[in-house]
Amino acid sequence: MTQVTVQPIAGGAIVLDPTLAAQAGGFDPQWFDADYWRAQGRAAPTPGGRGASVFIEAPFGASVLRHYRRGGMAAGLMGDRYLWTGGDRVRAVAEFRLLAALRERRLNVPRPIAARYRRHGLYYRADLITSRIEAAATLAELVARGAADAGAAATIGAALAEFHGAGAYHADLNAHNVLLRGGAVWLVDFDRGELRDPARGWQLGNLARLRRSLVKVGAAAAGEAAFDGAFWTPLMAAYERALARAEPHFSKADT
Repeated sequence: MTQVTVQPIAGGAIVLDPTLAAQAGGFDPQWFDADYWRAQGRAAPTPGGRGASVFIEAPFGASVLRHYRRGGMAAGLMGDRYLWTGGDRVRAVAEFRLLAALRERRLNVPRPIAARYRRHGLYYRADLITSRIEAAATLAELVARGAADAGAAATIGAALAEFHGAGAYHADLNAHNVLLRGGAVWLVDFDRGELRDPARGWQLGNLARLRRSLVKVGAAAAGEAAFDGAFWTPLMAAYERALARAEPHFSKADT
């Protein structure tokens, strides 16, 4: 079980796992600053995404530092600012707590290390540090290498059924947020995710989003019919088989 400690700071708070902080000899707020790591040559860019994440080599192990930044049309107006509605509703804090809950359900997600928010009037800015899934490739990378075959599809489909059966809703399920390492599948970036009662509607919506992402990164370059036969149909077949076997073990009453 992930332990949680909240440390007040000027204008905000840091939420962290005290066991990892202890391993590092205490938590340094500078660790939320990507330039701090770059200056030491201990930062590297992450693939995909909006450029707001960096890989860091931290005292508590290989990790990912993400500064929350809006995408789409809101990016030009709000940038990295979010409307303040209370500390428990800060997106970094919510994601930290969700990852902890998913790990308790033995789902393959990164370990949450620390989250920070700093309030500025009506708005706040936030950051999150999680463990890095080392030696893993994103689904987008497999597509680019021509390695996204039927076997990988079946593995991913079964894993997604496990997440969905547990009520794990991923708000941005795309080819960059699905990682494979050996025979295991990991999901990352659970910003705006949540635990829900398992239901067909949101589950299929998640899968449709992933399919659109795969087409966007070039998985259907030979045509959607070929993509369906070689990848998407095996994924969905494995998903349906695994979901039929799954026993949903989450309900809103658990929260």
